[in-house]
Amino acid sequence: MSVNASDSAIWLRRFGTVAGPKQRLVCFPHAGGSASAFSSWRRRLPVDVELLTIRYPGREDRITEPFVEDMDEMADEIAAELAPLLDSGLVLFGHSMGAALAFEVAFLLEENHGRGPAMVVVSGRSGPGTGGRDLPDDNDESVIDFAKSLGNVNSAAYDDEDLRPLLLPALRADLRMIKNHSPRPGRTIKSPLSIYVGDSDPDVTVSEAYAWSDASIGESSIKVFPGGHFYLVDSEAEVLDDLSARLRSARLTKSSYSG
Repeated sequence: MSVNASDSAIWLRRFGTVAGPKQRLVCFPHAGGSASAFSSWRRRLPVDVELLTIRYPGREDRITEPFVEDMDEMADEIAAELAPLLDSGLVLFGHSMGAALAFEVAFLLEENHGRGPAMVVVSGRSGPGTGGRDLPDDNDESVIDFAKSLGNVNSAAYDDEDLRPLLLPALRADLRMIKNHSPRPGRTIKSPLSIYVGDSDPDVTVSEAYAWSDASIGESSIKVFPGGHFYLVDSEAEVLDDLSARLRSARLTKSSYSG
């Protein structure tokens, strides 16, 4: 069955119009982030790749909805939304918290729908069962200090007394979701796994990122970029050149992986 991404109005935002896309790239934002974080990617992706991003509740055009603080609950809803797109060369890209969520969605697609994405890219996050920094307390100062320590692209906005009440609730809710999430030991997917990390990320070492390779029984590889936790902003051109090459390579293999 062919499903147009515009029919998936709750969880997905589409950037640009691609007639008959050969692939669909679905991006999962970081903690406190939103769908618009990936809007600039459209101009550097192959013209036949449709760019979609996950719309988290409680922000942007879903701002009136309550936050979700249970990753399993969110992953289940997103997987159900993405299942009809499995036959369209589906690729998942998740950054930081989004990496953990993208992995859980890929697992659910295999488990519940018999097929997984053509590729999963996990970025800026330690592999399951490895280190990572302690998460902050719930108070405003701790949460803001944590965001600033990562070089958050919006960190300066937290100093604005008018913007702070708009930004902090989403970040705080996402940090709670990360704290509440316990990855299942030994859980693996069959989809090929690409691992991205910045060489000076204060939250993730290269070896911690590489631990993701144990989470897939398919092929896995790692690419280290110059930069910190948000290397993908400063090194956007290099990131998208590499990602575009991986997308083209994924087309030469099966479009989805049997669960």
